Amino acid sequence: MVFLRQVTTRRKKERSACQPILDCFDRQYSHELGNLWTSAREVLLDPQSWQYGVMLNRFTTLTDIKRTLQSQGFSSFLPQTDAFTLPCSASSTKGLQFLPHSVCKWPPKSDDSQLHLDCTSHSLTQDPQSDLLSASNLPHAFLQCYIHPSALRFPSQAHWPGQLKQYYLLNAASLLPVLALQVRDGEKVLDLCSAPGGKALAIMQTATPALLCCNEPDPHRQERLAKTLESFLPHPLSQRVILSRRDGRAFGQSEAETYDKVLVDAPCSNDRSWLYCSNGQQGEQRLKERARLPGLQAQLLRSALTAVRPGGVVVYSTCTLSSSENHAVVEAVLNSCPEAEPEDLWQEFVVPFSNHFTFSPAHPDKRHLGHRRSWHSQDGTVSSYQHKHGILVVPQPGKTWGPMFLCRIRRKK
Repeated sequence: MVFLRQVTTRRKKERSACQPILDCFDRQYSHELGNLWTSAREVLLDPQSWQYGVMLNRFTTLTDIKRTLQSQGFSSFLPQTDAFTLPCSASSTKGLQFLPHSVCKWPPKSDDSQLHLDCTSHSLTQDPQSDLLSASNLPHAFLQCYIHPSALRFPSQAHWPGQLKQYYLLNAASLLPVLALQVRDGEKVLDLCSAPGGKALAIMQTATPALLCCNEPDPHRQERLAKTLESFLPHPLSQRVILSRRDGRAFGQSEAETYDKVLVDAPCSNDRSWLYCSNGQQGEQRLKERARLPGLQAQLLRSALTAVRPGGVVVYSTCTLSSSENHAVVEAVLNSCPEAEPEDLWQEFVVPFSNHFTFSPAHPDKRHLGHRRSWHSQDGTVSSYQHKHGILVVPQPGKTWGPMFLCRIRRKK
């Protein structure tokens, strides 16, 4: 039985914001978001108000968890279908190996310029469990995430070798880039900046790709990624997932036109975590790093657009409100990649999800800087120019999800 604790009943020690970071945010975001920044600032400075989603693991038995969530006032923000689960006998990680050498040569030789997809070819064919693993033809049919209108948080589950976890706690807005990716069964998918692994897990909840390559160049972060995947995915799926530790900027050259879908959840100036740097000196160092991030992000996005096949899709996302890391990066890459075409996400996301998330145009509208409002599904006055390069989820009181920026780009055939 899972027991809940309400975060407001047992307040943790107050964390202090890093003043150099906060000053930078105030200068930039008051200009870019206008009045919307005032309430977003209030949320970011009150971690106890942050809401957490509960993403269920379709490869486990979920009846008791769902009943507990519903009894505590949680509800799903996604359309519901009958949940798909593997039989209990398949819901064990016994024999599961997520070490990279179990599916490809690892580490690659110094002269290896390619990730050895050929050595995973056995995982791309039908296996005896294919009927069990086959999902609906509809994208996201089995993805289930429960949210609560207040800051009520499920306790985390411990990692036990040989046992799959039933749920993953996350910022529910982080599922939007995965939904935008529209992964279907049998596709080859690249998660270019995969750690800590929440979006990779969400991809495997939405469909059963022929291949999911989870790339993370940092050894410590990749170790965490591997542990996350091992905690949630059963053995029949293990050979469909490979780990890579390469520089994401290299995939475009070595894996050109290889993937159907690519997710670029880019390294960014994570507003929630950076705001609570341990001291002012670390904050100043982060600000110097922040100035270099857009260049790296643009290189990663260009690499992804080369790695995806013609007609394929790339989703670019960050967890920052910064226009220089969001709209500006997308605009710069689009200007240099004539084969890339952004897709409008208004009807797909803003309209159906505005009851749960507060959206704002990702492009600063200099004509209305002092009066920036959130988007409403009934408001058809926002120009397509303001949101054609992405949409932005802004944390607000009662809807503390975000920050989360996402943009979907299709490579022309």
